[in-house]
Amino acid sequence: MGLTKRIIPCIDVDLDEEGNPAVYTGVHFEDLKYTGDPVEMAKRYNEAGADEFVFLDITASAEGRETMLGVVEDVADEVFIPLTVGGGIRTREDIKETLRAGADKVSITTGALERPELINEGAAAFGSQCIVISVDAQRRYDEDGEHYVDIDGESCWFECTKKGGRESTGIDVVEWAQEAERRGAGELFVNSIDADGTKDGYDIPLTKTVCDTVSTPVIASSGCGGPEDAYEVFTEADADAALAASIFHFDEYSIQEVKKYLDERDVPVRL
Repeated sequence: MGLTKRIIPCIDVDLDEEGNPAVYTGVHFEDLKYTGDPVEMAKRYNEAGADEFVFLDITASAEGRETMLGVVEDVADEVFIPLTVGGGIRTREDIKETLRAGADKVSITTGALERPELINEGAAAFGSQCIVISVDAQRRYDEDGEHYVDIDGESCWFECTKKGGRESTGIDVVEWAQEAERRGAGELFVNSIDADGTKDGYDIPLTKTVCDTVSTPVIASSGCGGPEDAYEVFTEADADAALAASIFHFDEYSIQEVKKYLDERDVPVRL
């Protein structure tokens, strides 16, 4: 199975009614519910043995505003593991300012889809290892795709969405993953809108399709309900990392419990 597999907790951050940053958890990118304070949660996960940490400002792109860099700075002060920050990153200057605020990597979705050259610019200026291209994918069962897989007897392709899953693009996920890799992306962050928040397991067909077509490391996201789902996405899709939110936020499982489960089944993890 190769290199050590990573377990990555993620917080989805938005502004509450009073304009304060707060962590929210939802289903299918909707029905968001308050979950906690971003800085406190970051501190907790740093101490819990997470391999990396992801901070996503989930409405910055849709609202056309900048990422909450002040909050990013506060989070960066609490975590001593690689920190990825995403949301509202549209320009080379945005990447620079986010890294300056304490991020080790930036996650870009809408900004890269709307101007793919941003990937080249970011990789050239800051190194490919800093550039994570996030893909918010949704299953489609029509004839508009390029790459199809069979799911329960039906032919399906995966479409890239943007602005937090609010807008379709018509872009095939496989085509986009390959282009992002060519342009210098150092990692791909694959989210499934269909699986998001369901705790029914990762979208294995989606993750495997991407892993099979690129050599860039892939982070699987959306749908994790427990250690067995992490095991499945590592062994069946060959993901490089498994991201989860709800199971950690609500103390259903600890990071160490997930890692112990994997270790006992010969999946290489950092204990």
